[in-house]
Amino acid sequence: MSLPPVIELEGVCTSFRGTAVHRDLALRIDEGQIVGLLGGSGSGKTTLLREILGLHRPDAGVVRLFGVDLNEPDVQLQRNLRRRLGMLFQHGALFSALSVFDNIAFPLRELRCLDGDWIRRLVHLKLAMVGLGAEHGKLMPAELSGGMVKRVALARALALEPELLLLDEPTAGLDPDRSQNFVELIGDLQRELGLTVVMVTHDLNTLAGLATHVAVLADQHIMAYGTRAEIMTVDHPFVTGFFGGDRRKLL
Repeated sequence: MSLPPVIELEGVCTSFRGTAVHRDLALRIDEGQIVGLLGGSGSGKTTLLREILGLHRPDAGVVRLFGVDLNEPDVQLQRNLRRRLGMLFQHGALFSALSVFDNIAFPLRELRCLDGDWIRRLVHLKLAMVGLGAEHGKLMPAELSGGMVKRVALARALALEPELLLLDEPTAGLDPDRSQNFVELIGDLQRELGLTVVMVTHDLNTLAGLATHVAVLADQHIMAYGTRAEIMTVDHPFVTGFFGGDRRKLL
């Protein structure tokens, strides 16, 4: 018996103050794929991530994660489902009043089933996974560079060992070297942990360095979805404009 898709959206419609953002949107993402989500400003990319997270309910349609409808009324089922995904927000969204250690420990403490020693071990493990040491746990978010904020936020997103990782502009604000290092880190973790990844990005290097598949959000729906090579053949104004006429950049 085949596994259900990690993400499945059918007939999703979303509007704000009478303005349609998504109309009859459909998308299927299978286990192990790394999907780059492209779209113009205001096309609804971040809204789509919020709907996958369950932070925003569409006006119509179905959103399923691992075969489970996000409208499923079973509270425990929904809680277990959300432990299977992690989110890296564009600017990290670290709690400014908490140390690095406490930011990463936060979702672990919410489980209410781990003692302090286990939490300490897991936090140090997650720090090591993103290339940071235990000593960095004492720092406050205001003391971190932009690259370190991304790494700490990634460690927190991985705290509960998710199967699905959502990334909103993961390299935004980083210089080229740090951006490349972060792309390589995400790629290494994806291979080691077997993650399914969905990322919103405007950066061609990030897209080319990570994505196995590309979804193009335009005209209020996913108008193209496929491998990077397949997207190169799409004849659409947004696709042409995004790659500046040279789609070889995606390879």
